[in-house]
Amino acid sequence: MSENFTVEIISPDKSILKSEATEVTIPSYEGEMGILKDHIPLITFLRPGMIVIKKDSEEKKFFIEDGTVEFSKNNLLILTSTAKSLDHLDKNYIDKIIEISQEKINKEEVSDKEKYLLSYKIDTLREINK
Repeated sequence: MSENFTVEIISPDKSILKSEATEVTIPSYEGEMGILKDHIPLITFLRPGMIVIKKDSEEKKFFIEDGTVEFSKNNLLILTSTAKSLDHLDKNYIDKIIEISQEKINKEEVSDKEKYLLSYKIDTLREINK
């Protein structure tokens, strides 16, 4: 019996990915969450981080800043406007985003929630750039 389930990443203007997966890791506010076939139904929000999609020995990674996730009947639906495949991110672009995010986090008028989100964004981008 197959251990695969369907995963789909959709942005407001296009479908980014639709494929089968054996495991998906998402960055939710509750922490990193792994999803396998027959996971309990789930709806949650995403924080900045990486989505890792595994099927057999293949692995696809996407950087996201926000979004929502719904898992039901072995269908994982990820809605986000910011999913970027790591295959399409270059070091200079990442460095620029880190610099802009650090400038924002150092401003006095930034809320605690914004600082929380920016710190996850910066940490994830630094991890990607290693």
